[in-house]
Amino acid sequence: MIHFENVGLRYGMGEEILKDISFSIAQQSFQFLTGPSGAGKTTLLRLILLSLRPTRGVIHLFGADALTLDKAAITKLRRRIGVVFQDFRLLEHLTAYENVALPLRVRGLDEYGYRAEVTELLQWVGLGERMHLLPPVLSGGEKQRAAIARALIVRPELLLADEPTGNVDPTLARRLLRLFTELHKSGTSVVIATHDIGLMDQFDNARRLVLGDGRLHIYD
Repeated sequence: MIHFENVGLRYGMGEEILKDISFSIAQQSFQFLTGPSGAGKTTLLRLILLSLRPTRGVIHLFGADALTLDKAAITKLRRRIGVVFQDFRLLEHLTAYENVALPLRVRGLDEYGYRAEVTELLQWVGLGERMHLLPPVLSGGEKQRAAIARALIVRPELLLADEPTGNVDPTLARRLLRLFTELHKSGTSVVIATHDIGLMDQFDNARRLVLGDGRLHIYD
């Protein structure tokens, strides 16, 4: 599903911040991306999403040479990916319900066909009574949950989550992790970026991709 080979990234003429990054992520796999603050976890997720281009190296996504694709092809590939951004990226003029439903609306689906599913997912993440509020009224944790629901509503082939439990309490964090686990069992590959050791320790069999000093180390 994802293959990086000797990928490097630098900004301007500075030193490379990511060096010789090589790894593969198989279909229906589950892994954590970890490392200290500033190690480049978010940057690596952006490379996977193709919102950032590497300075060198090879990136294959869903079998395609991602660095040779045009804008339309990249947009098509991204529709197969669900993303939970650390800064949420909710549209402030849309309610929580409308934000979660937006990916389905963009695909031309009729609201009658997805209303119940969107409502059920929002209730599951604890926003059932808040779904008709605008993001400026929501707390940080509520925005986080809306962002997660938006990423999951399309049943993506690949889920990229950047610190998805960083703004929620431990009880809700466990619920969200169960949701990620069920999504994985249904066939989605999951990549969760986190520095929370306790979170990762709940998944003994999950692979860990560890960034440090610009390099990636893999622990299966």
